[in-house]
Amino acid sequence: MLQVVRAKLHGIRVTSTELDYHGSITLDPQLCEKAGIRPLEFVDIFNKSNGARWYTYVIYGERGSRCCVLNGPSARNCQNGDAVIICASAYIEEEQLYAIKPRVLTFTPSNEIEDTLHYEVTKSPEAEFEFKMVLEQSANRVRAVDQIDVAAISADLRKRGLTDHAIADFIACHLKRAR
Repeated sequence: MLQVVRAKLHGIRVTSTELDYHGSITLDPQLCEKAGIRPLEFVDIFNKSNGARWYTYVIYGERGSRCCVLNGPSARNCQNGDAVIICASAYIEEEQLYAIKPRVLTFTPSNEIEDTLHYEVTKSPEAEFEFKMVLEQSANRVRAVDQIDVAAISADLRKRGLTDHAIADFIACHLKRAR
C-alpha cells in the first residue's frame, strides 16, 4: 500500500486561532467540497511560514466564509495570516496510482481560490511513472503543462536538498508564471 495525496488546499491563510477549543481545524465547506476534503477526515498541515507540521481532523465552518481556523493545540503552530498547506491522503495499491487525480486548490491572500489543478500519473515508453500537473482554467478548459519537465526539475531540486513540499511549492509558483 502507498500513502498518496488525495486532496490539497495549498497556501490557504489562517483566519483565526482558537486555543481554548477541543482541537481540529475549521474550514469553509465550499472549499473542502471543491477539493474533496470531508468533515472529520484527518489531514496533515504544513505551515509555510515557520515549517511546523502536524495533523488533525477537519470540521466544517460557515459556508462561504473562506475560514481556516486552527483550534486547540494546533493554534500554537500558526499566527493569523500564515499560509498553510492542508493535505488529505489515502492508502492505495500501486496500480491505482494511474487512476487517481488528486485535486489541488491554490489561494490568494484573501483565501479566494486562485487556481484549481490536479495531479496525474501516467505510464510512458520511457518510464513506468510520469508525473504531470494539469491546470484547470476557470472556463472549465483544461491545459496540461507539458512544456515544463516537472520530473527533471523535481530531480534537480531534490539533488540540491529541497524537501518534497518545497519542490511542490516551487513548481506551483512557477506554473502560475508559465500561463
